[in-house]
Amino acid sequence: MKLMIATAAMMLAGSGAAFAQDVEAGEREFNKCKSCHMIVAEDGTEIVRGGRTGPNLWNVIGRQAGTVEDFRYGDAIVEAGEQGLVWNEETFTAYVQDPKGFLAEYLDDSSVRSKMSFRLRSGMEDVYAYLASVSPDAPTGDDTGS
Repeated sequence: MKLMIATAAMMLAGSGAAFAQDVEAGEREFNKCKSCHMIVAEDGTEIVRGGRTGPNLWNVIGRQAGTVEDFRYGDAIVEAGEQGLVWNEETFTAYVQDPKGFLAEYLDDSSVRSKMSFRLRSGMEDVYAYLASVSPDAPTGDDTGS
């Protein structure tokens, strides 16, 4: 069932690059993320049981950064969201490789801090594909969400 949903989501994405990604590999790679992040649907369905240090990543793709209700974000990620940061493939993969560096560049402020200290060294495109598969509101087609 998960594979069927993931496949449908990737087909809806309509991007040639999306087909090069591996949703199943992204699901496995997400194991590194679940110590801090959970994925729980709006109706309470637990997709991935995880930590609460980071925000819930249900429907993260296409969402404005720093906007999960009742989550206490750092100032920099909230400011980036207010300045238009939306999670799409480009922004997500850059952020997870170097959260502090990404925010410093995005906000043009080298003094920013990030609560996320983990850096994903590889597989970020696959994690993106996996998260897109659990993001029913993700942009489709050529819309990058920015």
